[in-house]
Formats: sequence, structure tokens, C-alpha cells
Amino acid sequence: MAKLFFHYSTMNAGKSTLLLQAAYNYRERGMHAHLMTAAFDDRAGRIGTIASRIGIEAPAETYGPDTDLFAAMQRHRDGHPCDCLLVDEAQWLSRDQVWQLARIVDDLAVPVMAYGLRVDFRGELFPGSAALLALADVLREVRTVCHCGRNATMVVRRDADGRAVTEGPQVEVGGDDRYVSLCRRHFREAIGDREPRGGD
Repeated sequence: MAKLFFHYSTMNAGKSTLLLQAAYNYRERGMHAHLMTAAFDDRAGRIGTIASRIGIEAPAETYGPDTDLFAAMQRHRDGHPCDCLLVDEAQWLSRDQVWQLARIVDDLAVPVMAYGLRVDFRGELFPGSAALLALADVLREVRTVCHCGRNATMVVRRDADGRAVTEGPQVEVGGDDRYVSLCRRHFREAIGDREPRGGD
């Protein structure tokens, strides 16, 4: 029976690695996984590529804020077999798009595995993550550690001088140069234990 899975964590936990491993496992069994990622994520050096920090990557169809994921899956299935949909950077999905993933599961009987961040640099849920936490059949935390050894559940955005920032747009693509994963205690310490304020 098809299900909607949400694999969530903070930065640098290996979510993309797990996605690529899942795609490999499907291929190894003679099955076909369709990969999708955000159209504006160019951290791999090119749009339409899911890449892991450990050096593996795969091409993927891209989605933007106006992409109808259900229609995209229907189009893909017209010419290709599809045993699973794997979605990277799922935190950037809209609530409507998460419902479209649910329709893919319910109406097309295609399992969907979504991978993404749970919270942003202010400690607030991303819209896509909030919807996935509400709608997913299976929730799986991908664990990573803070520098103190505790489970890292938060992420800090740093400015050019390495200081934690608490204001700004929710979506700002970056890597290790801009973000660091921390436990809640060290997140609070990094932001000066002040309450982060929303940005634009």
C-alpha cells in the first residue's frame, strides 16, 4: 500500500544521501524512482541535480512554487514506469503541493518519500514541513549531532562575520558557509537567547 513519508532533519544530516540511496535501491531491484528537487537550488553547481556532500548525485525534475506535482507525476507516468516519487528540499513546497503529493499516493498508488528541513534559522516550521508533519503517513527523523554531541534539531544562519542572524527571508539557499546545525541549547546560546523575529 502506497504511503507518504516525510524524512526530516536539520542541515547536514544526510537527507539527500538517503534519498539517493533509496533511488539506487529501486534501480538495483529493476524498479523506477522519479526524483524531483527545487528549481532554484543550485548548490550542486547546476539546477536539476540532487547532490550529496559525500559526492554522489543524480539528475532530477525540478519544481517551482507554481508546479502542480500531481499533474507532473501524471505526465511522467504517461511515458515512464514509476514505482516511487522521491522529493528533495520538501520544506520549500507549499501546503497545496503537499496535498498534491498526498493525491499521488491516494489516487495514483505511488509511494512518495519527501526529504526536507523541519525548521528554519528562526526555529519556525517551513510551510511545506508543517503540511508534511500534518499529512504524512510516516514521519522519520534523520538524526545529526551538535558540536556538543546532543541531537541537533535547530539551524543557525550566519552572516559574513560568522555571527548568528535572526532576521531575514525564510528561504536563502546556502551551505556550510551560511548554516550550522545545533541542539536547542546551543541554538539559544548562538542567538543570544533572544526570541527570533520573523522576516519578509
